[in-house]
Amino acid sequence: MELKNRALYCSLCAVTVLLCSSAVFAGDIVHHDDIAPKRPGCMNNFVLVKVPIWVDGKEIMEFVGVGARFGPTLESKEKRANQTKVALADPPDCCSTPRNKLTGEVIMVHRGNCSFVTKANVAEAAGASAIIIINNQTELFKMVCEANETEVRIGIPVVMLPQDAGASLRRNMKNSSHVSIQMYSPQRPLVDVAEVFLWLMAVGTILCSSYWSAYSAREAAIEQDKLLKDGSEEYLNKNHSSGVVDINTTSAVFFVVIASCFLVMLYKLMSYWFIEILVVVFCIGGVEGLQTCLVALLSCFRWFEHAAESFVKVPCLGAVSYLTLAVSPFCITFAVLWAVFRHVSFTWIAQDILGIALIITVLQIVRVPNLKVGTVLLSCAFLYDIFWVFLSKRLFHKSVMIVVARGDGSGEDGIPMLLKIPRMFDPWGGYSIIGFGDIILPGLLVAFSLRYDWLSNKTLKTGYFLYAMLAYGLGLLITYVALNLMDGHGQPALLYIVPFTLGTLITLGLKRGDLKHLWARGEPDRPCPHVQLFPQDEQ
Repeated sequence: MELKNRALYCSLCAVTVLLCSSAVFAGDIVHHDDIAPKRPGCMNNFVLVKVPIWVDGKEIMEFVGVGARFGPTLESKEKRANQTKVALADPPDCCSTPRNKLTGEVIMVHRGNCSFVTKANVAEAAGASAIIIINNQTELFKMVCEANETEVRIGIPVVMLPQDAGASLRRNMKNSSHVSIQMYSPQRPLVDVAEVFLWLMAVGTILCSSYWSAYSAREAAIEQDKLLKDGSEEYLNKNHSSGVVDINTTSAVFFVVIASCFLVMLYKLMSYWFIEILVVVFCIGGVEGLQTCLVALLSCFRWFEHAAESFVKVPCLGAVSYLTLAVSPFCITFAVLWAVFRHVSFTWIAQDILGIALIITVLQIVRVPNLKVGTVLLSCAFLYDIFWVFLSKRLFHKSVMIVVARGDGSGEDGIPMLLKIPRMFDPWGGYSIIGFGDIILPGLLVAFSLRYDWLSNKTLKTGYFLYAMLAYGLGLLITYVALNLMDGHGQPALLYIVPFTLGTLITLGLKRGDLKHLWARGEPDRPCPHVQLFPQDEQ
């Protein structure tokens, strides 16, 4: 495929990827609620509760429930949670004193006919050690106090389970004389190793992308400098046929508008078939990214030089190297296998490989030409991220970004435009994830800083790349700190990353007197890697 066509193709894939997600989260286990009324005795946070079911001394399954706003705090350690026999309420709603005598059992009741606090009071007075309320739907419901219930003193745990859990419990109680449960709410570890690896993946991806982008820019500068010295007019033609796509300020602003429209469309149309469409788009972009990275990597070995430099004309694609034709079947097969088996537990590895390859390719092709464009792009993305993660709750009653990233209502684990790693030491399991936008958008600015350093003959210490890279890593680290402090609630990573990266470059530029060149010119019109690009009088 011709470089220009490939660049445009990858740019379209990149736009789709950038619109899809820009958030970091690990899954909520504590649900804060400022709407439901709080009063003495009714001030608990809504926590998820693990409820293993034991039949005749053997654990057969486990359900997840939610704790009530009232009642004592649940045990956090499984080994400290008592196994307690379950008894059915009679009457089932537990709105009046049960006919069956209770001696410390956990009573299972149906939702409805009276308030949750009334059910808990009746169960406690009858001798129950805890109460399980079975919802009349498959979802869970937040159990709060009614407005007229001003003095709430509940001394037993109150947990709601979904409808299918209640059906399973009743079925097992009919077939066995002894059915017991445990109830506990384990806490997440302060730091999971998944977050460490995800941080390394994000930083490493930007590092590789930046060096590839800078190397390509330097090679192009050397070639253009030779053409200019030779007085060749071929320079003008080559300059216009470059495979690089430069972002301008207009496209940076339009990005936020288009991204917002696309995000709302995803939110409104989220379904199984829509996720399938995103999977196809991701596979197309992943194949192109993996192919580009493999060809570039293999071209470094002399055994593949001839295949990389020999081309054949392919209809609709133009000139394609033999090496590209050789690796394409592998890339296509890899992406198709991931799409088919993506629900298997270990396929997150293949998703991350395709995602990283696509991100690297996008950052090598799509470029920020100067700090002005980078500032506009990241500032708009900064506002975009904050609004759709936090402020969108006021308009849509849910965080639109988090709902889209998780794929709520689609029956899938989430959209594919994410890097994810399973939380290995988290009792709740799940994945730590980061959106492509949280890598690509700041990565464009970091890659620009390295190109600027190389083309202006700056060292690692006197340049900007080292500090931009450190700022990105620190910003992402702060994001994960905030994520853990917020009990796993999704965080807009750009809220922390943008001030660090953008602020670092602008501050250093002002301090060193380079801000004018960084802001307006960035990469000069006539780059020459062997001389000082910016004379002293221009600085």
